[in-house]
Amino acid sequence: MPLFEFLQDVNHRPEPFAEYTARELWTDPHTSEHMLAYHLNETVDAASRNPVFVDRSVDWIVSHFALGAGARVADFGCGPGLYGQRLARAGLDVTGIDFSANSLSYARKAAADEGLDIEYVQADYLGFETERRFDLIIMIMCDFCALSPTQRASLLGKFRSMLASGGAVLLDVYSPRMFDSREECATYAFNLMGGFWSADEYFGFLNTFKYDDQRVLLDKYTIVERHRTRRVFNWLQCFTPSQLELEFVDCGLQVVQCWADVAGSPYDPGADEFAVVAKVTREGALPQSEGAEREGRP
Repeated sequence: MPLFEFLQDVNHRPEPFAEYTARELWTDPHTSEHMLAYHLNETVDAASRNPVFVDRSVDWIVSHFALGAGARVADFGCGPGLYGQRLARAGLDVTGIDFSANSLSYARKAAADEGLDIEYVQADYLGFETERRFDLIIMIMCDFCALSPTQRASLLGKFRSMLASGGAVLLDVYSPRMFDSREECATYAFNLMGGFWSADEYFGFLNTFKYDDQRVLLDKYTIVERHRTRRVFNWLQCFTPSQLELEFVDCGLQVVQCWADVAGSPYDPGADEFAVVAKVTREGALPQSEGAEREGRP
């Protein structure tokens, strides 16, 4: 391809969620190894949050949802099991789903070393199926934001079908404040991100696009190696609480609580993230503005 046309392609703005490349990011042996390192790096909140926060988060989850011994929890996008281990230590029956072989290998070894009985399933959680029903489903670190509207609807329908009676969903998302803080930009570097994308030398292009009408962000990476060129699309949907509520309602779930984070901090409309708790919509339930379960809502 002539250089001019190549650069045009590099800088092309795709339609929102036109391509989905998460599988490559998490299953490629090289990049998934680096992602695992980010998960385990206790000094940065990159792929996972720091251990102090995770400890506080798990303590709040167990207490807030009154999860007794044997309560069933599914962790969608469990990574190396940072939540799974802690929840299992509290006596919970944990299932973790992730499609990174590197992350799950670490998680399984860590569980075995502690004698914890955790079921880890290597799968794309968009296609995960099980006959089990869970008292709590968690999806943490704003994974929900990386999915297209169609994928989100499918996943929420899956959550609804997998909840036990009285069960709940807990997940966090990015807010409009986070969207507003980002700027469009184009960056180029040799071995962009310090060799993150390949063990071999490469040239990396990063284009950040903003879609104001949809509050969608895209970090588009073009990685040029000696014998191949590939693109990775990192989509981020930013939500208002009301927008998120509508998506849940459309899938038979009702948002009953809103928090600043998955550790139960009070909701902050000026923060970059927020978390919600949702339950299966009940026949004859009160409107959300009147529901008694709206503790913690703004």
